[in-house]
Amino acid sequence: MMMLHTMLRVGDLQRSIDFYTKVLGMNLLRTTERPEQKYSLAFVGFGKGNADGQAEIELTFNYGVHSYDLGTAYGHIAIGVPNAYATCDKIKAAGANVTREAGPVAGGDTIIAFVTDPDGYKIEFIQR
Repeated sequence: MMMLHTMLRVGDLQRSIDFYTKVLGMNLLRTTERPEQKYSLAFVGFGKGNADGQAEIELTFNYGVHSYDLGTAYGHIAIGVPNAYATCDKIKAAGANVTREAGPVAGGDTIIAFVTDPDGYKIEFIQR
C-alpha cells in the first residue's frame, strides 16, 4: 500500500492553486472539470505524481460553496523541509500566514513551524 492523496475542500480553486504552487512550491499535476456534477479538482504535489512515490493533495471546489467549517477533528498536513527557519522566511515574503514560527517542538528538539493556507488548513514544516 501507499498513500495517494489527501483531499481538501476549498472555497476558491485558483487561490488555493496559487498558494500551493507559488507559496509552497508544489507542482500543479493535473486538473479535472466536472460541470455536470458541479465540482472542479486540482491535484498538487512536490513530485510528478503518484508514479514517483510522492503523495498529492487534491483540492476540491464544489460550485457555489466558498467556505467550510473545518471542525475539530482535522489536524494538519506535514511537510519535511531542509530548513524550517528559511522556509518561514520564504512563506512570509510571499505574503502567507505563518502561525507558528520555526523553533523546537515543546518537550523536544525537532524544529517545526506552521503555516495556514487560504482556507484555514494547517500545514506543519518539520526540519529534516
